[in-house]
Amino acid sequence: MQLTYVFSETRTGLRRNVSMTVALVVTIFVSLTLVGMGFLLNTQAHKAENYWGSKLQITVYLCNATTKAPHCASGAVDDAQTAAITQVLKTHPEVASYQYQSQDQAFAVWKRIFINQDTAERAIYSIVKASDLPASYRVKLKNPNDFRGVESALAGMDGVASVRDLRTVLRPIYLWMAVLKWGAIGIAAFLLIAGVLQVGNTIRLAAFARRKEIGIMRLVGASNLYISLPFLMETLVAALIGIVLAAAALGAFMWLVVYQHLRANSHIVEWVDWHDTLVALGWVASIGVLLTVVPTLLMTRKYLKV
Repeated sequence: MQLTYVFSETRTGLRRNVSMTVALVVTIFVSLTLVGMGFLLNTQAHKAENYWGSKLQITVYLCNATTKAPHCASGAVDDAQTAAITQVLKTHPEVASYQYQSQDQAFAVWKRIFINQDTAERAIYSIVKASDLPASYRVKLKNPNDFRGVESALAGMDGVASVRDLRTVLRPIYLWMAVLKWGAIGIAAFLLIAGVLQVGNTIRLAAFARRKEIGIMRLVGASNLYISLPFLMETLVAALIGIVLAAAALGAFMWLVVYQHLRANSHIVEWVDWHDTLVALGWVASIGVLLTVVPTLLMTRKYLKV
């Protein structure tokens, strides 16, 4: 097999179909970038779930003198009610450990949070007393996914004002992560279909432009692989350029957004890192090659029959 001919025809084909090649590169670049973003968002969602999952706890707020709740009809929680609540926490199979926070401790935490407020707001906060804040239990779970039992057991007890699960705070974060992830993957899927169609059009136009050469090669007994290699090389060049551009875009996103801003300024979660990016790039490169090789092999069988 004369590789000189293959490379020569590849260069000729790229020059003849510059506009189609550029369109193919752009389509592959955008679609693979979105695919990579989808993989990174999926990894970030798993990291966030694992990070917060180990820290998820429920907070049991007890009644104080001013609490308006169904199980606070008798006023502030009394010793008997506190003892009953403590007994449930000690014996419930879902509870790993618990910590009691008194009204004075809650008031001290509250003052630390608002100590830097301006003078006008300090005057308002100065009327708040420790007795206005609820005592609470911070409950750590054995399994972050098993909490319904202890939550329902505590929520129905006298002296319990409310039971707060951190999932109510994290649910919107998980929701938006899922929306962004599936949005990126959905758009990428449409663009990947467009890329397949673009590959088909490129092969069709290239085959039409070389129909005489293909006919002559058929007459002299050239194999299907030999005839289709230049077309395969053309689409592979476009795919490799698109993969490199997608890798550069994902690398820029990781450096400028994740490392310079998110990882540097926020420690509320474990963020994706370069290892996760390399894994995503591996998938991107594999999809990019398959996106061009498979349609090219299928299309050449159809359009190179002269």
